[in-house]
Amino acid sequence: MKVKVLSRNPDDYVRETKLDLQRVPRNYDPALHPFEVAREYTRALNATKLERVFAKPFISSLDGHRDGVNCMAKHPKSLSTVLSGACDGEVKIWNLTKRQCIRTIQAHEGFVRGMCARFCGTSFFTVGDDKTVKQWKMESPEYGEEEEPIHTILGKTVFTGIDHHWKEPVFATCGHQVDIWDEQRTSPKCSLTWGFDSISSVKFNPIETYLLGSCASDRNIVLYDMRKSTPLKKVILNMRTNTLCWNPMEAFIFTAANEDYNLYTFDMRFLESPVMVHMDHVSAVLDVDYSPTGKEFVSASFDKSIRIFPVDKGHSREVYHTKRMQHVITVKWTSDNKYILCGSDEMNIRLWKANASEKLGVLAPREKAAMNYNQKLKEKFQFHPQIRRIAQHRHLPKSIYCQIKEQRIMREARRRKELNRRKHSKPGSVPFVPERKKHIVAVVK
Repeated sequence: MKVKVLSRNPDDYVRETKLDLQRVPRNYDPALHPFEVAREYTRALNATKLERVFAKPFISSLDGHRDGVNCMAKHPKSLSTVLSGACDGEVKIWNLTKRQCIRTIQAHEGFVRGMCARFCGTSFFTVGDDKTVKQWKMESPEYGEEEEPIHTILGKTVFTGIDHHWKEPVFATCGHQVDIWDEQRTSPKCSLTWGFDSISSVKFNPIETYLLGSCASDRNIVLYDMRKSTPLKKVILNMRTNTLCWNPMEAFIFTAANEDYNLYTFDMRFLESPVMVHMDHVSAVLDVDYSPTGKEFVSASFDKSIRIFPVDKGHSREVYHTKRMQHVITVKWTSDNKYILCGSDEMNIRLWKANASEKLGVLAPREKAAMNYNQKLKEKFQFHPQIRRIAQHRHLPKSIYCQIKEQRIMREARRRKELNRRKHSKPGSVPFVPERKKHIVAVVK
């Protein structure tokens, strides 16, 4: 019988004297390097640290308005053109490459409540407190020509928002009700209403272009089909929704910015509970806009900051703020997925990078390869405690930091109270309500 035994030669691992170096068993196969993981971990750690060192998202501010910036619109064909409307009725058209204003229009008396560009990019529409809808040429007037709107429609009530159809010469306004207008007519094609409260925002779906959604002051989000003369269905939340934005890649998904500091991503086919609740803001969320890829969105809040959320995550990946920035009223993500624009109370429009540590300008092939390699390393080691801590750390203003701490204590207190109530009640009498369903009051069809 043959017996195999473990046999070790002490000469392979025992030192002759204490002064000798300790022998380390080595694997000389180049495909299996003994220190490969350790080296990659160190590189990933350094890459994560450098990412935070180079995270300087603020590019510049566009100043020129004499009152708070209330709304913005993107040009559908030109990446470098953006429009902004202020609280004094002034509309400015900006060139982002030169970072200067190329045209100023005194469009309305009182606030410019909403603006949108026509799908072909030849003209744009504005609505204001003076109960008018005005259509303007995108090009500057000729020499000696006066700055006048192409069309002016006088309404019966104040319009609070406007949005243009993505393919047809049709636009929708909201105020006392949702009106659908043909560009050639001075009276609406149809008026849609459900409830008796003012509607703050209306948005067309970019994919299923006949669908539109609106937010009302009575806490409703109402969905309409332009082909029908009646609304489809509505969802009632605990608090008022300020605005909503449709996902440009998934036809049924939209995100709503709410007064209860949260954002809710809904699937319009199943409104009973949101797909995701995004919580991080510490004050009312005033605006939201999707990136062109549909993977992320940016939100503007009353807490003087903007946050970038991945669609499938409950917490933000990035928070931007400056000392001078006040309540952020409007926000837009540019069509090339690189920049974010935000307009705030203190008359400034700020331009930010969508990826805080991204290097702008032309990259050499070696730079590009190193960047991709570092990105893969960060993804591979993203759950290691040290790397995760560095990657997630963000500096916050003291006011936001203290409010986050306070809200955490309040949430914990509510959870403890519910546990105690369940403990001292009859089994089954206090039901478990998931976080997603807590904020929904009802769905009406």
